[in-house]
Amino acid sequence: MSSIAPGQPPSPLPYPPSQPVRVLRSPQGIANAAIVLLSVAGVFALLSAWGKFSKRQNMNEVLAAPPGTDPGSALAAGDIINNLIGLAQSLILLATAVVFIVWFHRVRCNAEVFRPDGFSQSAGWAIGGWFVPIANLFFPYRTARETWDASTQSAPDGSFRSVSGAPVVTWWLACVAAWFLDGLATYKDGKAIGAAAIRDASSFGVIADLVILVAAVLAVLFVRKLTALQGIKAAQGPNAAA
Repeated sequence: MSSIAPGQPPSPLPYPPSQPVRVLRSPQGIANAAIVLLSVAGVFALLSAWGKFSKRQNMNEVLAAPPGTDPGSALAAGDIINNLIGLAQSLILLATAVVFIVWFHRVRCNAEVFRPDGFSQSAGWAIGGWFVPIANLFFPYRTARETWDASTQSAPDGSFRSVSGAPVVTWWLACVAAWFLDGLATYKDGKAIGAAAIRDASSFGVIADLVILVAAVLAVLFVRKLTALQGIKAAQGPNAAA
């Protein structure tokens, strides 16, 4: 066995230091910000749907107009309005996504305090899982469901207590549908040439925006419910009252 001379610092330990212990951090503030932004995103989705519906009506008028009619000025004004709404919607959705993911990571870390053995992936995937192609179709849902289960109180005797995961499932299905339809609507709009094709692309865009609106509403419900579950568990303990 080697000896340590007086005043000489001990050699490094042959094993890594323990990981820092996670502590509960209130998600309420960031949840409130996410709810506000999701609500604003829903409003802009509705405005976007209105703008695309108006564009669809304009295309119908163009198709029904007598030959030689020039609808250019009216269509140009409509395009400007739609472009402004689209730009504002994109900025709001970006801000909403950032704040939502910050909240998502916060509740995931809290859930690990409640139930350290309840997760199949590290907390970092609450962020990274959104950016991995293909995997982002199910990684965030798995994290959300595991976080939901870990955040619910057990029965009064400590046994498992089932709490409906419907808010998680409906939010995620609407979220995936909104991604898919929005991407397809953007593609169809970019390929549309001629009044009939533009009309059809605008009709599809209205549907996509309405699905985004539904997804935003369901996301608000999900954020509110999961934040409330964590607040109750933190205040009352791991077991529900009898």
